[in-house]
Order: sequence, then structure tokens, then C-alpha cells
Amino acid sequence: MPLDLSRRDFMRTAAAGLGGTVLGAFGFGEIEAAHAALIRPYKLARMVETRNTCPYCSVACGIIMYAPEPKPGEKRQIMHIEGDPDHPTNRGTLCPKGAALLDFVRAPTRLVRPRYRGPGESAFKEVSWEWALDRIARLMKDDRDRNFIAKNKSGITVNRWVSTGFLAASASTNETALLTYKVVRSAGMVVFDNQARV
Repeated sequence: MPLDLSRRDFMRTAAAGLGGTVLGAFGFGEIEAAHAALIRPYKLARMVETRNTCPYCSVACGIIMYAPEPKPGEKRQIMHIEGDPDHPTNRGTLCPKGAALLDFVRAPTRLVRPRYRGPGESAFKEVSWEWALDRIARLMKDDRDRNFIAKNKSGITVNRWVSTGFLAASASTNETALLTYKVVRSAGMVVFDNQARV
């Protein structure tokens, strides 16, 4: 569709757009704010709220996830995610990654079950959480039994396990990080870090 726009028409259109923007910037656009304030309480009225922590970085911003009450036999689907205004860290604000959490949750490529690829195999297969956690625990125990150093060359008790390291999650609370630190250190691990420090 050919558009025949003269220079004069272009200037008129641009001036009208600029005028509307200026009026809105000077506060003559209260009607839109009032309309949004009226609709806002009803937007998520029948949703179930669940508070959580953003999984991305060490800031650990608080989020609120909204999902409708599922019908019998259906799984609950998250419909909306926003910052938690009562959270002391972010007070309702979210960075661009946090603001896009709904896409992260609904991504068709997101893994929701553990996968395992055995020695010599070319493809991953889905396994249960119980199987995966049991296998991790077994491999850790076997490695600790093989590589645990009870005493150093001088005969001093050191209780070190240097062949395995541990990286804690960035969104952990201080309490969770402290408990993780105690468990890791009690196992003798020397190599330990928290993603929040990185």
C-alpha cells in the first residue's frame, strides 16, 4: 500500500505526537493512572499467591508467583510473576532477567527432571530424583573413602577431602549457606565456594 505523505503532513503528525507526550509528562494524563489503579486490584483477584526467591543471581530478590486454582486433575500453571514489594532486598523491583522469569518457567526446553548419560553412552536418559540423589551420594561416599586424608605427613590430624569440591547456590539465604558450609566442612571438603561471592 503506497503511502503518500507530504513533508507538511509529517510535521503535523510529529507535532501532535510530541504535544501528547508533553501533556502526559506535565501530569495531564491522570486518567490513565486512575484507570490502571481501578483495574489493578482485580487483575489477580482469583489467583493463589506464592512467595519465592529469584533463581538468577546472588541478590536473591523476592518474587510473587500467581497461579489460578486448578480444576480437579489439572496441574497449577503460573500465570504471572512480579517483584515482592514486602521483600527487604528488592522492595518489588526486578532486573530484566527477573522480570522475564515467566518465560524461564514456561520454556519448553527447561529441564524439570534429572538426566543421566552413562559411560560410553551417547544419549541422556531421564531418571528419577531418588535415583539421581542416591547415585550422587554413592559416588561422593566412594570418592571420600578413596581420597580422605586423616593425617598429614607430620602425623597431625587434618581430616581433609581434597578430591571433591562444592559450589553452593547463589539464591541461598544466609541460614541455608551457613548450614551448607557446616555440612561441607564436616565432610572434610576443603574446596568450597558460594556463587554469591563470584
